[in-house]
Amino acid sequence: MTIARRPLIAAACVWMAAHSCAFALEPAKGKVILTITGKVAEKNSAEGAAFDLAMLEKLPQQTFSTKTPWDKNPIKFKGPLLRDVLAAAKASGTTLKAAALNDYQTSIPFDDATKFDVIVAHQMNDQAIPVRTKGPLFIVYPFDTKAELRSNVYYERSAWQLKSIAVE
Repeated sequence: MTIARRPLIAAACVWMAAHSCAFALEPAKGKVILTITGKVAEKNSAEGAAFDLAMLEKLPQQTFSTKTPWDKNPIKFKGPLLRDVLAAAKASGTTLKAAALNDYQTSIPFDDATKFDVIVAHQMNDQAIPVRTKGPLFIVYPFDTKAELRSNVYYERSAWQLKSIAVE
């Protein structure tokens, strides 16, 4: 390496360190509605990465409408991409074990988060999702975007009343 490149590399390292710190996961200030445990490198609680609604809303938001097997009409969903939530926690692994408030559990291949635009929805039809229906969070696939997503395999990977994800 030439001497002229050393200052550039040093500057890049300083920038990367500062950039990483700027995106550290802050502690949840409101009620925690999602906890990610297991293989997470960015923890903000003893359990792992804890998110309140405001933290999820700060992530880039995605919106899509899709028909689901549980509703007659297409539903408009809004929330961050699952891959962005996992990235905020610096999660890595092969399997996500999603658990709901009613103790329903489902396994989701980690790759689904990158292969499809799966979202962690906090709104349905422009309204917050109440617990009595499917809230506060709902892992939902964009079922209408690909024929392969319109199957029981992907319907069963969806999780409403989501409370936690264990990354394995």
